[in-house]
Amino acid sequence: MTAIQYFWRHPLAEQVREEGREQGLVQGRAEAKAEMVLRILEGRGIPVSDDVRERVEACTDPDQLERWAQQAVRASDARELFGQE
Repeated sequence: MTAIQYFWRHPLAEQVREEGREQGLVQGRAEAKAEMVLRILEGRGIPVSDDVRERVEACTDPDQLERWAQQAVRASDARELFGQE
């Protein structure tokens, strides 16, 4: 029985777990930024349509979400987030 290698102690398992943690952190940051964009608009009293909400929530690019957050501060309509995209 001493020859049994437990998978969770294997270096490959450690690598997989670390990659999963990193992916989870990136996803969590994107979700938080998407929520921030929507909260900025709603806090300013700007109605957010289902289409806009779905597009913001579906975005996984933190840089894009940051740009939308900056635009949300100045927008008069939620669709202005997307500009000329």
